[in-house]
Amino acid sequence: MNIGLQAMSYKAIRGNNSWTEGEEAARVSHLELAACRRDSAAFQIVLSDRTEFVLSTGQDPQLWKKGPANMVRVEAKLNESLPGLTLQINLVGFTKDDDGREKADLLLDQTALYVPERMVQPVWVEFTAAANAAPGRYTGTVRVYAHTLFEDETLLKVLTFALEVKHHTLPEPGDYRFYLDLWQHSSNIARKYDVALWTDEHFRILDAYLASLGQLGQKAATVIVSECPWSGQFTHRDREPSDLFEYSIVGVVKSKEGGFAYDFDALDRYIELAEKHGIREEIEVFGLLNIWQDPVAGYGAIVEGSPDGVRVRYYDEADAAYKFIRSQEDLTAYVSALERHFVERGWIDRVRIIADEPSDTVLFARRLEALRDMAPKFKYKVAINHVEFIREQVEGMYDYVPILTGAASEHERLEELRPTIAGKLLYYVCCHPDRPNTFIDSPALESRLIAWLAERLGFDGFLRWNYTVWPDDPLRTVSYRSPHWKAGDTNFVYPGRTGKPLLSLRYKWLQRGIRDFEIMQQLKDEGKAELVKASLNRVFEGRSTAELTGLLKESQTAYSLQADDYDGLLAHVN
Repeated sequence: MNIGLQAMSYKAIRGNNSWTEGEEAARVSHLELAACRRDSAAFQIVLSDRTEFVLSTGQDPQLWKKGPANMVRVEAKLNESLPGLTLQINLVGFTKDDDGREKADLLLDQTALYVPERMVQPVWVEFTAAANAAPGRYTGTVRVYAHTLFEDETLLKVLTFALEVKHHTLPEPGDYRFYLDLWQHSSNIARKYDVALWTDEHFRILDAYLASLGQLGQKAATVIVSECPWSGQFTHRDREPSDLFEYSIVGVVKSKEGGFAYDFDALDRYIELAEKHGIREEIEVFGLLNIWQDPVAGYGAIVEGSPDGVRVRYYDEADAAYKFIRSQEDLTAYVSALERHFVERGWIDRVRIIADEPSDTVLFARRLEALRDMAPKFKYKVAINHVEFIREQVEGMYDYVPILTGAASEHERLEELRPTIAGKLLYYVCCHPDRPNTFIDSPALESRLIAWLAERLGFDGFLRWNYTVWPDDPLRTVSYRSPHWKAGDTNFVYPGRTGKPLLSLRYKWLQRGIRDFEIMQQLKDEGKAELVKASLNRVFEGRSTAELTGLLKESQTAYSLQADDYDGLLAHVN
């Protein structure tokens, strides 16, 4: 049996050369790890054999349902007990990429699984150091045991590692300075667990998902206040469509007397739930601006005279039927009531009305003007994939979020505009560019790179649309709408069976990069900006800003894919 250790950035791929990969992965028998306090360090155990086996990470007895089989158990532990250090160990699951090959991505919640012959199987091992963990260097061991049926276990191999806990302490995730905005799609979560929208059961599940976002340092709570603002991502155009519709969190009722009433209870509950997990800087509101439309297919505007396509559903008590607002007067009343509610709750300064990829500056200006007439206190945030919105400095944008290629091509212009940008300057990636990105087939270090790139370009943070935009059966495959959407474009986590998300390797690599960003900010606070610059030079291979942005705007590799170049940052902290 091949047994070895690999870094946290290792990504196993099952293909024709799996046995060779397993032999190569088994050559490492010792690793050196480092972590700050309120931080973590991780590695992977990699196993493969010429025959099938069942792998376990738990203590429960295990037999194979098909009869006698090699039962393999792994354990990892420090050689001494240390308060403030906790261990997480997960079997790593695979998902099928667009090329048909299975690639490691899921951190499973089960403790045993079947491993086919000659296939690589990783195990994720992560130690988390609390703020009270004692600094020092600690050693640990990985032991691998095997048995068949009722035989005694035999020790197959012992591997070793060392963990250095630094004095340096990271902030709580809610206090991270990296501005992370991963959009939440609550209706899709409800569908995957077969629960009704905005029920107690739905909120119990949302609590777990918001907790996972909070651990990344997420800043924005996503709320949707009209029906299907993305028109289901135009899934009706696909040969095999998936249900990607998102629905409003606000209830609207028209009384028998003709007046409208608005139920904001679920909206408030979601925002307060996000705050519980440290997500408290922004309330991003979808459904009021730049609604995606396909009129030919029926997904057009329904409010007479409106320049946009807002769709507000209400229950008509007189007719005991659901209907949609179709007059500008009734839409204005709804939007005004929403604005007033945010003011009354003391949240209005945190509210951002989101426009997702507007394409026409003139039409956008009309839509924005109409919305500002209805609700003058709102501020606006725009995901920009057309550089005209940067070059022309479209009036009314508070937060600028250009796509990475646009951020690169217009970097000088953005630097000129920076003093006039009242809000945040973020960048985003989506189904493009190809590099860098967070797809299943992206190099592992590109997820970690996300925060490094924000620091190098002088941006506040990063946005992505995809935390839980799963296709219909994501645990079978996340490949959907290929090649336009590459596998992994739609998610950072998976729907776990217990109502909690299954995290991914990409989630963990992104988290590592965000923590790197926090270390850089602390080093700069300590007057050690030159050390940060040296680390950035290693990762970006000494390129000037012009060279870097020139490569990025063409979606070309402009950065190191060697883990040591990133890990060297920790050498600068005590």
